[in-house]
Amino acid sequence: MKNVLFVLLLLFSSLGALNAQDSIPVKSRLQIGGYGEVAMSRNFYSDEWQRYTNAANYKDAKSHGRFDIPHVVFTVFYDFGHGWSIGSEIEFEHGGVGSAIEMEAEETGEYETEVERGGEVNLEQFWIQKSFNKALNLRIGHIIVPVGLTNQYHLPTEFFTVYRPEGENTIFPCTWHETGASLWGVVSRFRYELQFLPGLDSDRFGSEGFINGSAGSPYEFKIANSYAGAFRLDYYGSKKFRIGLSGYYGQCFSNSLTKKTKYKDNKGELFIGAVDFTYKSRALIMRGNFDYAHLTDSREITKFNKENMSNASPSPKTAVGSDALCGSFALGYNVISLFSTTARPSLFVFGQYEYYDSMYKVAQGILDYEWCGKHRMACGINYFPMKQIVVKAEYSKRFYKPQYNDEPSVSIGIAYAGFFTK
Repeated sequence: MKNVLFVLLLLFSSLGALNAQDSIPVKSRLQIGGYGEVAMSRNFYSDEWQRYTNAANYKDAKSHGRFDIPHVVFTVFYDFGHGWSIGSEIEFEHGGVGSAIEMEAEETGEYETEVERGGEVNLEQFWIQKSFNKALNLRIGHIIVPVGLTNQYHLPTEFFTVYRPEGENTIFPCTWHETGASLWGVVSRFRYELQFLPGLDSDRFGSEGFINGSAGSPYEFKIANSYAGAFRLDYYGSKKFRIGLSGYYGQCFSNSLTKKTKYKDNKGELFIGAVDFTYKSRALIMRGNFDYAHLTDSREITKFNKENMSNASPSPKTAVGSDALCGSFALGYNVISLFSTTARPSLFVFGQYEYYDSMYKVAQGILDYEWCGKHRMACGINYFPMKQIVVKAEYSKRFYKPQYNDEPSVSIGIAYAGFFTK
């Protein structure tokens, strides 16, 4: 009972603002909400880790299935008045984490920690904001870094696929959240945001994920020997159309607990540029993005991570590319709009294409894993019985170069996103 009360207290003391970037237009000063997803997949390819290095051995591998709870998020927003507000968000990924301490009778009565299920629990947002006017707002705390389409629009009702779009979800932290400061506002048809952040940690860069695992911190604090900046600018041409530009710059190599005296002249500068757009009407939805990232000193980062990081460290200890990219385009048509003029329900038939490569370019002497370049096509349906709930089904396939095996799968899911208060 005490544990239950503790969890409830944790939820309602650490919950967060559903919209990562803007103050929420509220009728009451307190808003509670969230979003969540349940998914099931059948993958018609091998899940062995050697399936790329020895692809021929897994050409006729049996299919495998998975059930998953990708994200369950609880959010709270509170307006104190006089321009002051707070928001926070707690996220359970893949069912959260369960552990228990047990006394092992077969091990001379030793206490042992047992991990009973996987997943993560994250405080994804916690910020305090002062709003001076519509054009000028200062937010300080743990905030979303709005680089790319998915980080800015990551609710399950904002993308067609059962899981988040693979490209940005693979090569970037997603949802990317850091502790820092944000200055944002709305001027005419433009919305801008500028952020001051700690730099990423290059110790946790890798081959397939590029910089994906380097946000946040595996420690009880965030290393900030060097700093970074991010920005986003959106133009709203109409209620239906939006186009955005976002970017990031920071030095990564010095953000480590391990001394790197031999590499003191290497900075590991990371540059990211991204453009994305959305068009949304009752009958038609289009979304697209293109992101490009460049990392200096990738050869030195690879050498250091492979040779100097211990097996107990959180480093993947794999080669790191100097450049990564991803692009996608999605189109959905509401077939119910052919027969009805009501807003709900709606049934979107969609198609989506993505290409992403975490090792698009590599420095001299770094082995290029060609399987990191992936084409992915998906098609399926999104059924909205109401605005806050969506049922999804899709068929997708990853396409590789001929020496590798393509990876088809079928997925279904159901999700919600909304506020429980008015």
